[in-house]
Amino acid sequence: MFKSLLLFTTLLFTATVVTVPVDTAGSQVTWKGYKVTGSHEGTIAIQQGDLEFTDGQLTGGSFAIDMSSLKATDITGQGATKLEGHLKSDDFFGVANYPTAKLTITNVVSRGTPGEYRVTGDITIKETTKEIRFNTNVTESNGAYVATADIKLDRTDFDVRYGSGSFFDNLGDKTIYDEFDLNVTLVTKQ
Repeated sequence: MFKSLLLFTTLLFTATVVTVPVDTAGSQVTWKGYKVTGSHEGTIAIQQGDLEFTDGQLTGGSFAIDMSSLKATDITGQGATKLEGHLKSDDFFGVANYPTAKLTITNVVSRGTPGEYRVTGDITIKETTKEIRFNTNVTESNGAYVATADIKLDRTDFDVRYGSGSFFDNLGDKTIYDEFDLNVTLVTKQ
């Protein structure tokens, strides 16, 4: 009798954990950086990733982005090439030495509405890791999950100080603001 009760209790409380790989071709990260005279925006390719679900609820995951894929989309031609080269240089993200950035989810809490979560994670850029928090929305469509999040980061936390009014005086209209945005859409494989 005791063994039967123990087996029933174990089956009753066993959670189903599923790790689903991210479809890198169907997923994207867009970025937007701000300066006194305007802004620039573009894309960065997702290298690999996965999301973890426990009984259909988001509980973890991670993804890496290929920093060498950084593109500007708001300008074209030589202007875009120059901006991309500068962002990849040691003035900014030092892509030759730091080719990958990564986000690893460390905690997920439901926000009370199905598919809405508050996520805590560790983001690593230029070998510096910082804990961040952001909201995400997860939906399921045609057997695939779609997770979206808007993340605001301070580039100086990752030793990216070029043109920062927080570290340099008298920059005037050459000032580049410290905060930048990442808009992340992760689509899992079916």
